[in-house]
Amino acid sequence: MSRLEQKTEKNELIEWVKAIIIGVIIAWAVPFFLFMPTQVQGASMMPTFEDGDKVVVNKIGPKLTEYNRFDVIVFKATETDNYIKRIIGLPGDKIAYKDDVLYINGEKFDEPYLEDFKNELIDSGTLTQDFALEEILNESVVPEGHFFVLGDNRRYSRDSRDPNLGFISQERVLGTVDVRVWPLNHLGLIH
Repeated sequence: MSRLEQKTEKNELIEWVKAIIIGVIIAWAVPFFLFMPTQVQGASMMPTFEDGDKVVVNKIGPKLTEYNRFDVIVFKATETDNYIKRIIGLPGDKIAYKDDVLYINGEKFDEPYLEDFKNELIDSGTLTQDFALEEILNESVVPEGHFFVLGDNRRYSRDSRDPNLGFISQERVLGTVDVRVWPLNHLGLIH
């Protein structure tokens, strides 16, 4: 084998090693920077999510567009815990609940994702207790750069109604939950 052939083979081997290393870095970086698998802990998002469901958090999409009302998000709640909740109030919104009905800026909003749960509770009261922002957080509207979030299981959710948690700063949001991957019989996009 001539020196030229040896040099060509060596260069080809180096290019393959580079390609493999770049592929490994991309395979590691995509989930780390763009998507994050996480497991739902607790029952605060029932019936939408059950304890143990596995979901994928879209970390990049919301950075390119705005968060929307009713998006399901994951955010840093404490140094060690992430919470999954639903955005109810956007900056500037006035939020109230009366007779199990959501009012945003005085307008009634339907929450179809809660209907089955509400129907199960028909004889045992409301799913969501009456409240207004002023009563629970001493603010008339959601502050700029923050969200008001609620768990779907309103009776058993630690969410923005708790003054110790309160409004969620947009900087604490890790991303939106767009896909459930486990259990397989519930695999699919989240609406």
